[in-house]
Amino acid sequence: MTNVPHLNTQILYVNNFQDFVSTEFHGIKNAICWRRNLSGDFSEIVKQLESQENIREIQEEELRELQLSEEGQHARDILIHDLKLMREYGALPVLNVLRSYERDDSYPYFPTDVYSYHVDRSPVPVDTYLCTYYGASSDILSNAQAQKKILIPEIRAELKKLYDGVDDDFEAFLSEYFFDLHYQALPDALPISLGIGDMWRLACDHPESKVPPCIHRAPHEREGEARLLLIC
Repeated sequence: MTNVPHLNTQILYVNNFQDFVSTEFHGIKNAICWRRNLSGDFSEIVKQLESQENIREIQEEELRELQLSEEGQHARDILIHDLKLMREYGALPVLNVLRSYERDDSYPYFPTDVYSYHVDRSPVPVDTYLCTYYGASSDILSNAQAQKKILIPEIRAELKKLYDGVDDDFEAFLSEYFFDLHYQALPDALPISLGIGDMWRLACDHPESKVPPCIHRAPHEREGEARLLLIC
């Protein structure tokens, strides 16, 4: 069996928002968690805002107009406060009620949707922020417990069949179609759930990054249950 490092070696835990946004990634630390124990009835908000759309972006004005119980009002106050914190920091938070993301079935041996383990890439220094308030939550994976899919011989062979061009441009092709962002968990890998209510900051792949990007994936939604997610 592969020697797997301790699960929490990649995570830095903090207790307040200022530390959450100012703490620097270093070494193999590529995920920061602001631990929180939130109260309030977020399910009440989801039930009122859920629609037939797979992804519905919720505006703050919609939140304020909801007729809610005391517990629902408390949950709404938390959402509005979190949006305010992120905006004041300079981020562009989006609050979504999610039924499901779009699936990619173009390449059965290599899906490139968010349900696949992947990293986020940006041309400028930026991190991914997210918090699940209700429903299934995402998970992350230690970089030591995953392998880039494009380095797996049988997958690479299939991609070369798909590629139509000169060999020198094959790596550019992998990048252009985002194949190089996806990972396969090792057989003994142990994913870490991001849980409910905690705010997370995940390292992205960008030119100035000093750490490996954080490998993560969206969860498979529970039948009949939407998710409430802040992301930016």
